[in-house]
Amino acid sequence: MVPIRDENPISTTPWVVYGLLLLNVVIFLYELSLGSAELQQFFNTWAIVPAELTASFGGSGVAAQREWFTLISSQFLHGGWLHVGGNMLYLWVFGNNIEDQLGPVKFLFFYLLCGVLAGLSQWFFDPTSQIPTLGASGAVAGIMGAYIIRFPKAKIVTLVPLFVLLTTFRIPAIFFLGWWFVQQAFYSAMSLGATADTGAGGVAYWAHAGGFVFGAILGPALGLFSKGPDRYRW
Repeated sequence: MVPIRDENPISTTPWVVYGLLLLNVVIFLYELSLGSAELQQFFNTWAIVPAELTASFGGSGVAAQREWFTLISSQFLHGGWLHVGGNMLYLWVFGNNIEDQLGPVKFLFFYLLCGVLAGLSQWFFDPTSQIPTLGASGAVAGIMGAYIIRFPKAKIVTLVPLFVLLTTFRIPAIFFLGWWFVQQAFYSAMSLGATADTGAGGVAYWAHAGGFVFGAILGPALGLFSKGPDRYRW
């Protein structure tokens, strides 16, 4: 199932969502300009490498600070067209209403914090991994967690394969996003104790599940249910 759009109106232009979409696409286009060795080095430098993040907690200085910064920089890196395309689609479909509710400043803080906590969730369950963790998925999952809390009955226009045809259905957010979360939680549990050699590598399921849970918690804490102009104040 692929979301196309939600049917909730928004009262303000989602400038932060636009900016995040643009920044992610620009950085991905830069990645495409790199050779394979340069791209791997780029990921090793700016993505989260759990083992290196673990080592940094016992140190200080520029090297440690750079590792901590990867909790943010990794959110703007992607491993392919489907990776960046899927994340940007979900950011667009669900992010505009959450930005409308929180206001641009709180929304940006919320987005980045969800991404950081999602990255730490993945690190917590695999702190010795040498595989770079990257992508906006954790931050976007946070948006989805907030969305299911704030707009559980909202209809999501969804593209669904039906035999050899594609058709659209209007699915309540609580079912669409709830099913997505159940999948991520299941795959997260299945990945416990697994390694990349077993085929479990490549998808940061704990980041997805963790981001979703933290988004559902942080959204209301930051004023997700507030109304009126006060929601635009920090």
